[in-house]
Amino acid sequence: MALKDLSSSSSSELHVLAVDDSFVDRKVIERLLKISACKVTTVESGTRALQYLGLDKGSSGLKDLKVNLIVTDYSMPGLTGYELLKKIKESSAFREIPVVIMSSENIQPRIEQCMVEGAEDFLLKPVKLADVKRIKELIMRGGEAKEGLTKSPSPKRILQNDIDSSPSSSSSLISSSQDVSSLDDDTPSSKRMKLEPS
Repeated sequence: MALKDLSSSSSSELHVLAVDDSFVDRKVIERLLKISACKVTTVESGTRALQYLGLDKGSSGLKDLKVNLIVTDYSMPGLTGYELLKKIKESSAFREIPVVIMSSENIQPRIEQCMVEGAEDFLLKPVKLADVKRIKELIMRGGEAKEGLTKSPSPKRILQNDIDSSPSSSSSLISSSQDVSSLDDDTPSSKRMKLEPS
């Protein structure tokens, strides 16, 4: 099993399970997460992620496993990121762990399907440092709320269709006619999704 666990352990440190069949994409997300001071475990498939979490048949998983976030590619051979998301959300032990889906394809029905199934966010590849920082802040705020005995669901990203239906929000959005290439290199994928045609 190709499992890589990095960085020093700290009680306040986020532990992220990163799942991607592409070696290059795993290295990119791993590097971005490390820059953001996260502990990172990488696996190369949805099946390996289930084994790591102890959710596959015949696996006991790791005792006292603490994962704060799962980031997974959507399109993988075998078990897809979408199927992994569904299995995690069906698990009583892991359903509360936020899952972020990544994809190089900006397909609105796919994004909506993942969000309906419980994904915390959907990131367009290439994932940027701004994406990782935004997700980390969101997860940290959610963890603080739970520690303070506040039981509120963590806020999920509002889909572009939801924003477009609100006339008052149109002034705060980047115009869809703006050229994607004119954005700086660190534009979060949530803004790229709004600009790229579906």
